[in-house]
Amino acid sequence: MSTTQLLALGGVILLGAMSPGPDFVIVTRSAALSGRRAGMACAAGIGAGVFAWSAVTAAGVAGLLAASAVAFTVVKLAGAAYLMLLGIRALLAARRGEYDEPDPARPNLTSPLRAFRQGLLTNLLNPKVAVFFIALVPQFLPGEPGTLDTVLLGAVAAAVSVVWFCVVANVVGALRRLFSRVRVRRAIDAVMGGLLIGLGVRIAVQSN
Repeated sequence: MSTTQLLALGGVILLGAMSPGPDFVIVTRSAALSGRRAGMACAAGIGAGVFAWSAVTAAGVAGLLAASAVAFTVVKLAGAAYLMLLGIRALLAARRGEYDEPDPARPNLTSPLRAFRQGLLTNLLNPKVAVFFIALVPQFLPGEPGTLDTVLLGAVAAAVSVVWFCVVANVVGALRRLFSRVRVRRAIDAVMGGLLIGLGVRIAVQSN
């Protein structure tokens, strides 16, 4: 892959990452409620998911997933259920309103490991990501791609995604003093919970 191809690939990936979706919502919520460290860990999880999707797409596995209506539906419903579960948890937290006042010495509400796992699962269980890479990857791989080409493509895609979502996490995390207020946290949980459930429903009802 030439430098021009890599730059073009990075630009397309960046545009895809910037479009509103489950990844953006989960990073924003993690950073707003648990700080930039959790938000960046969530971004790293999304990057790992992006690398996995790009790798399996280059290997042809994602193409099989898209070709199989049953497999696609299973992944789609699993992803929708996961997003709705996160949304329901957020709405329940908002309804209870049992938040403590911010304490700088207190550990984050969401650990980096848990935030990483949420970002990874949110990305991996979104079949639309597979469709995106199926349309994208063939445009940038040579006719007979080698292992290096596949790894390089996945690394670029993951790096661009991580950088973008880390920027989001740091911007939101910088405002954590505001977001840590009980009333604001309750509002964030209510809004983000509704968005996650809405995204889950949208994914579930959309056709292939």
